[in-house]
Amino acid sequence: MQSLAVFLQALVCASIFFVWVVRYENIISEFKRFKYPDWLRDCVGILKLTFSILLLIGITQQSFALVGGIGITLLMIAAFFTHLRVSNPLLMMLPSLILMILSIVICFLNYRMLAE
Repeated sequence: MQSLAVFLQALVCASIFFVWVVRYENIISEFKRFKYPDWLRDCVGILKLTFSILLLIGITQQSFALVGGIGITLLMIAAFFTHLRVSNPLLMMLPSLILMILSIVICFLNYRMLAE
């Protein structure tokens, strides 16, 4: 169970870093298309990167992974509703749905390991 949690935490962290660092220009254009202000984009980015770092720290300390997983889950729920609001096709919603599901699994696994 622990190796699955570590793998998922690394996967979610890498995905978020890739989108918010490597493909940041895409994030800028999406937030403009959503008609969201720049300050919101910056806050979301800071939160996503912070929660991602918590997932990495959580590899050795499960409580950090739990907080990171909850944070990513909440942000992905907001992302999913944003995609619904702007009527994006399902294919564009899939990344947020997949990351939300993976974050829920991360929370569940780390909660179980903390309870043991």
